[in-house]
Order: sequence, then C-alpha cells, then structure tokens
Amino acid sequence: MIRAAALALGIGAVGMAAPASAGTVTITVTDLRSDEGVVRACMTTVEDIFPRCRRDPNSHRTVVRAGNTVTIRFTNVEPGDYAIALLHDENEDGKANRVLGMAPREGYGFSRDAPVRMAPPDWDDAVFTIGRASQNLTIKMRYFL
Repeated sequence: MIRAAALALGIGAVGMAAPASAGTVTITVTDLRSDEGVVRACMTTVEDIFPRCRRDPNSHRTVVRAGNTVTIRFTNVEPGDYAIALLHDENEDGKANRVLGMAPREGYGFSRDAPVRMAPPDWDDAVFTIGRASQNLTIKMRYFL
C-alpha cells in the first residue's frame, strides 16, 4: 500500500526515507581492583547535571556485576553529545562512598578518561559525539586510595 502511494506521488523507492535508527554504545571497563560489588553506569546528554545523570529521566543507566573486565551496552542511543560516569560500588550501597567526606573510597571512571582533579571532571573533558553507527569505548576504572 505504501509502495503504491509512493508510486502515485511520483517517488520511487529511492525517494522514500529510511527510518532513523538509533545506535549501540558498548563500553569496556578495565582495571577494576576487585570483582566485589557492581559497576553503576550512566550516560547523559545534559551538561548541567553531569556526572549525576540519574537526575536525567532520559539518561541511559545500568548496573552490572563487577569483574576483571566489564562490558556494558546501551542500546537505542539517539545521536547526540553524551558523557558517561561510572562507579565501582564495591559495597553495593548505591552511592559513591568517600573518605573524610571528600576523596572517593570506591572506583570511578568517565568517558574519554576525563581527568579528575579536586572535583568530578568538566563536561567538556568527558563529552563525546554519537552518530547513527554503533560505538565502542574503553574506560579505565581509577581509585583514589
């Protein structure tokens, strides 16, 4: 029926637009210090809330078991600018534990291996662009202690 309508309008199959497809982002997380707990991952397009992207209802989030190397996949990712934050939640309490309220006690990682100084990285250091094709990233887990 659609083909008949397209032919009637004078556009052949070449003139019909293909449906937009979302991509897959596959993240390989390396250098975990133990297989205890889980790795919490979130990916957002909202600069103002990064790295706390659970405040973004449209963010991609998941929790996977920790291991020597961890693979995380986000599917149906629309093209755009994204940043990823990871937490190695070794005690599985759902939060980033700190030493003396400041230094992280558990592992962390960010897209583009964005540098961490006295605070989480800036959006500009972690942001990357996703197109329609699938994308593979590697993020090294880091530990302060």
